[in-house]
Amino acid sequence: MEILVLGAGCPKCKALHEATLKAASSLELADSVEYITDVTQIMDRGVMQTPCLMIDDKIISAGRVLTPEKIIELIRKEVEA
Repeated sequence: MEILVLGAGCPKCKALHEATLKAASSLELADSVEYITDVTQIMDRGVMQTPCLMIDDKIISAGRVLTPEKIIELIRKEVEA
């Protein structure tokens, strides 16, 4: 599973990255999280709004900071799909 946080490094983007790390750590997936700040890479993935959470190249959330609990819920939903 590849979990990506995409954002330019603003406070909201950093907050989503931290929340994602907490969620992934509790699911023993912390090594799967990558934080991408390069604007070209963000645009190449079709992201129009940051912060963005992607799981396996699928945009899960864009434009908002999620709680670790919500991220856990979304990761579990993707695993089941």
